[in-house]
Amino acid sequence: MGKITFMGAGSTVFAKNVLGDSMLTPALRDFELALYDIDEKRLEESYTMITILNQNINEGRAKVSKYLGVENRRDALRGADFVVNAIQVGGYDPCTITDFEIPKKYGLRQTIADTLGIGGIFRTLRTIPVLADFAEDMQAVCPNAWFLNYTNPMAMLAGFMQRYTDVKTVGLCHSVQVCTKSLFKSLGMLEEFESFKPLREKIAGINHMAWLLEVYDAQGNDLYPEIKRRANEILEHPENYETKNLVRLDYIRRFGYYCTESSEHNAEYNNLYIKSKYPELIDRYRIPLDEYPRRCVKQIADWEKRRQDYLAGNVSHERTHEYASYIMEAMVTGKPYEIGGNVLNNGLITNLPHNACVEVPCLVNRQGILPTHVGDLPEICAAMNRTNINVQLLTIEAAVTHKKEAVYQAAMLDPHTSSELSIDDIIAMCDELFEAHKDWMPKYN
Repeated sequence: MGKITFMGAGSTVFAKNVLGDSMLTPALRDFELALYDIDEKRLEESYTMITILNQNINEGRAKVSKYLGVENRRDALRGADFVVNAIQVGGYDPCTITDFEIPKKYGLRQTIADTLGIGGIFRTLRTIPVLADFAEDMQAVCPNAWFLNYTNPMAMLAGFMQRYTDVKTVGLCHSVQVCTKSLFKSLGMLEEFESFKPLREKIAGINHMAWLLEVYDAQGNDLYPEIKRRANEILEHPENYETKNLVRLDYIRRFGYYCTESSEHNAEYNNLYIKSKYPELIDRYRIPLDEYPRRCVKQIADWEKRRQDYLAGNVSHERTHEYASYIMEAMVTGKPYEIGGNVLNNGLITNLPHNACVEVPCLVNRQGILPTHVGDLPEICAAMNRTNINVQLLTIEAAVTHKKEAVYQAAMLDPHTSSELSIDDIIAMCDELFEAHKDWMPKYN
């Protein structure tokens, strides 16, 4: 049969979700599942868990193999039909900690730091060289494989692969599938619309800031008037509501549209909410500064609790909403499936740069990923997206040229960074991050 290679298989829970989904998909049940990582302990744990899962839910039908280290990477990729990428270069400790702690010294606070901002920039600079190596290996041993990228910063990493390699690449995120549901939950509309299948929605933009442009109920009624009414009510009296989704609800009030990724993410994608001069905004919009480090600590602790159960054989699975298995199924069987995919723009969204990586509805079948033409976004949505795209394109340029000047420029144009720091402090902060991350990235001149 076919072969799925999972890069970064030490991300055990996510590997379980994607590969477990594949084992529950009839067309993929007999595929070889190749696990690759550079961390021996994490790889061994994932191999044990996936092997047990294969017995528990798939009658042992899949062949599970493991490959450790750069020297075995081509063997892991050899003959693959699909390559799922979930690596994190430098991990939580030390690199993510560094991405938070050094900016703090300059007065720059972040929430997630994995998509944009100074954290997103340096995460990209660490990751693109590894993806370039992946691409070279794939061209040598599996030139027809699809690269399904889940690693952040999505738009920068997928955009690099799409522009600078010949690897067929699509970027995949979780936020499109749950966008409308998260909105309805925040507004108390969930019970009214328990089934989302009859709803008609249109989502397009960029990863983590794609816009819910249209949403209709099963009878064709536009739901945005009621959405706006409820959002305004919550924002006028937030003390009466427990939701933490206030930044995105404020997007509705200020810009007219809801967006895909969470409020803690979007709080740091602009120059509006995290301001040292106005600390009351943090409380008003319930912005969780340093959220990602706390989340990492919790996830590590949660894994330690689950680890013994999983490795003892107490592991099962139900198919998730992750796109990967549905994409592979559609390409193998020809059964069409629709996703929100991250692809090279090339005129799909006509008021965004052609070389940007955009998130648009895509049809998937035997032909691959077929993006749809969206046309113009509402101008305010496009304007918000462009502020992020500026940073994305400059960071990709920096990763390709290894020029410090391009990194400085990306940081200077980042909305949040530039609203908080002087030019001199931005450059000094970047230089300190270059030094701290020097073992994880090429030399910049």
